[in-house]
Amino acid sequence: MAENSLPQLVLASHNKGKIREFRAVLGHQWHICPQEEWGITEVPETGSTFVENALIKARHASEQAGCAALADDSGLVVPALGGDPGLRSARYSGEGDEANNALLLENMAALEGADRRAFYIAVVVFLQHDRDPTPLIAEGRWHGHIAHTPRGSDGFGYDPLFIPAGGSQHAAELRPEDKNRVSHRAIAVTRLLDQLGE
Repeated sequence: MAENSLPQLVLASHNKGKIREFRAVLGHQWHICPQEEWGITEVPETGSTFVENALIKARHASEQAGCAALADDSGLVVPALGGDPGLRSARYSGEGDEANNALLLENMAALEGADRRAFYIAVVVFLQHDRDPTPLIAEGRWHGHIAHTPRGSDGFGYDPLFIPAGGSQHAAELRPEDKNRVSHRAIAVTRLLDQLGE
């Protein structure tokens, strides 16, 4: 890895959107290297909760890189759909973001007059090393509802369909710097930083 005066942190993600967001909010404290730069492949997410999956990813990346690791597991939860897309948010349709959004709309339409409330959740895990027995774990939730049609070209995932509570703009219409102040990931990272400062 390149020389840098900041402490090194491997980010257990290949998701370019997540990498951008983490670098924006944590880049002043760590030299963040996505696991791809280390040649680390993704590990199967076999957990039954967001916390378990984040821990699996963080331990794998830390073990392979030999340094501190950060991982998150996140997704969109729609209570009217029994919590779907949930843990399968990124793999909901098996065909990427656009198809995921289309499937979500299709499933919402099948529920006559369904409650369209939803929330994004992010669980962030920080490990000093792969055998760290006291991982720091922080959670953030971003509440809103699902729109009937997609809008906006920024963001990723379900951002074109997600309207944050109290607003009228879709998440994909928010400027990245604005989203990085209020999103589920921003909330989780802020809480993680509070723990690191204790």
